[in-house]
Amino acid sequence: MIKGIRGAPDILPEESGKWQALEIVARDVLDRYGYSEIRTPAFERTELFVRGIGEGTDIVEKEMYTFEDRGGESLTLRPEATASLMRAYVEHSLGAKSSLVKLYLIGPMFRHERPQSGRFRQFHQVDVEAVGSPGPAVDAEVVALLHHLLEAWGLRGIQLHLNSIGDPACRPAYRQAFVAYAEARRSALCPDCHVRLTKNPLRILDCKVPSCQQVAAGAPTISAYLCEPCRDHFAAVRSMLDGLKIEHAVNERLVRGLDYYTRTTFEFLNTALGSQNAVAGGGRYDGLVEELGGPPTPAIGFAIGEERILASLEAQQTPPESPTYTGVYVATAGAEAFPTALDLVQTLRRRGLRAALDLEGRSLKGQMRQANKDRYRYSVILGSDELARGQATLKDMLSGEQRAIPLSEVVEHLTRLPEREQA
Repeated sequence: MIKGIRGAPDILPEESGKWQALEIVARDVLDRYGYSEIRTPAFERTELFVRGIGEGTDIVEKEMYTFEDRGGESLTLRPEATASLMRAYVEHSLGAKSSLVKLYLIGPMFRHERPQSGRFRQFHQVDVEAVGSPGPAVDAEVVALLHHLLEAWGLRGIQLHLNSIGDPACRPAYRQAFVAYAEARRSALCPDCHVRLTKNPLRILDCKVPSCQQVAAGAPTISAYLCEPCRDHFAAVRSMLDGLKIEHAVNERLVRGLDYYTRTTFEFLNTALGSQNAVAGGGRYDGLVEELGGPPTPAIGFAIGEERILASLEAQQTPPESPTYTGVYVATAGAEAFPTALDLVQTLRRRGLRAALDLEGRSLKGQMRQANKDRYRYSVILGSDELARGQATLKDMLSGEQRAIPLSEVVEHLTRLPEREQA
């Protein structure tokens, strides 16, 4: 038997409903905020991620699934969505259509990591990007959107952490001070952070190794190095969030793991998940579009791990909503009724109803058990007696009430039922 890839679990039919429910809610909330769905390929030219994410990041150096196609071109399965969305934004000149472009993508991402709780080699994200506005108002709305979405999913006890990591005008001075501090404590850093110290030193702040966390705890903070525009921007974002009554804590150790971030960064955390407790995060990245060949374009966005959301709901033991009884199951007694039942089911489906019939030769009793198991609200029973009378027996699977109705009126009768009766 050939087994699936470790770290890329199958989502089986009994689980897929949870994923569908998450995505239905996400699309509804995103539509209210004016976002449109975009679908990009699952693989891109490797150069896109090297330039967009940064050569010194763990993703590019250790985690990407990169391969050479038959034409000799280096391709990579997308490890995150922002670079792909910005490539599409530039390539299709989306900024020419609107000064503020709001996009979202739902789909799988791929990273070659050691599989563990909260980390997978194929994982799924809801990725949201607002492109074109440099002002703090869009930052506040994006954070409010994410807060709204997490609430709509039913998450409780989620903490919002917020920070500003400056911009190209002020971050170099902070980086220089941080490197000097970390160099003096090199012996306490892990081997990975020795490399980060040269290539991407601020990533040391995000290291999970205890000795590195101790170094990070005493490091200089960026707030002392922010230029006035960055301080004002961050203060305005916080003021707007206060006005929206969205509680947040400033976490000056919060950095994002990718090179393209500037100014506002944020994460929503769920402490019930242990060390892998970030359920969603994002920030502003005003230089990425230009880095990918487009004009200077401000942007901000976030990504949500669907696996983390489901784990959070499970950790808080939020009971799933009971599946509703919907649709019609057409049960037959005898082979003579099957052609009529088959035609009836197809007609009901074309009229917009969920409908099914037995394809396996079960007894009538077995068919009714199946109808109840699959949570059909109504069953239509057809047998030779019903056909002879030109009638069908309609049964309400919740109340048990049943009555005879003319066969010629079954479709119209079922499609006229109030929505509350079909639910």
